[in-house]
Amino acid sequence: MWNYTKSVIDHFTNPRNVGEIENANAVGEVGSLACGDALKLFLKIDPQSRVIVEAKFKTFGCASAIASASALTELVRGKTLEEALKITNDDIARYLGGLPEQKMHCSVMGREALESAAANYRGEKMQHEEESPVICKCFWVTEKKIRQVIQENKLTTVDQITNYTKAGGGCGGCLPDIKRILDDVLNPKPDIEKTSSKPKKMTMLQKINLIKKTIDEEIAPALRADGGNIELIDVDGTNVTVRLIGACSHCPGAKSTLQHLVQDTLRSKVAPDIVIIEEE
Repeated sequence: MWNYTKSVIDHFTNPRNVGEIENANAVGEVGSLACGDALKLFLKIDPQSRVIVEAKFKTFGCASAIASASALTELVRGKTLEEALKITNDDIARYLGGLPEQKMHCSVMGREALESAAANYRGEKMQHEEESPVICKCFWVTEKKIRQVIQENKLTTVDQITNYTKAGGGCGGCLPDIKRILDDVLNPKPDIEKTSSKPKKMTMLQKINLIKKTIDEEIAPALRADGGNIELIDVDGTNVTVRLIGACSHCPGAKSTLQHLVQDTLRSKVAPDIVIIEEE
């Protein structure tokens, strides 16, 4: 049983600002129902003063997720967008009188939703949407997010990273990669070492073989665990055509699987410009 503060319990049982804003001009959405936590933040920002005049949310998650989203909407109302973006996930946790360390990822999700809404208001692309390999495929946590959370919260252990991001909290297969990233952030190598070695250019045959090997050894086993599978159909330059089969072929999350699991894994292991195409 988690040791929640009175404020967390209050914001969970009596959440503030629940719902949607019909004429919201900033909407941020983070998380995934498939991964257990999701948050959609609605903001109405005055175009002249850039003051957030209204904030509402809809979320799916635990008590800490609901309380964190409720607290976030209270914190941002009345602030300019620039002032609101100075709010950290620690600010959200402190507003609630603290969160169990294992639930700090809920405050991080609130911070990400705010950044997403701000990007939406500005017509920009969220930074986390940029190419970055997915490290934790159970909860779709990218290397970029892990590095950012380590730096912003001064984390020093793998357990802390799991508490703040959920990465490593599923099958545990990504724990060695998380440890590698943590070591790299805490003990960065000199730039000269990072730039001295250039990746070798692969022939087309080498590229196809590596794509097939990655699909067979890393992607297909994860899909088979859920009753599905994948078949490599064709490789044309940077375009890789595949077919989802079994349970994956009619899964509502098929597009997400192709983008996050298949495409991100191949971009990480083979080439950063690979584009996945599903055979119809």
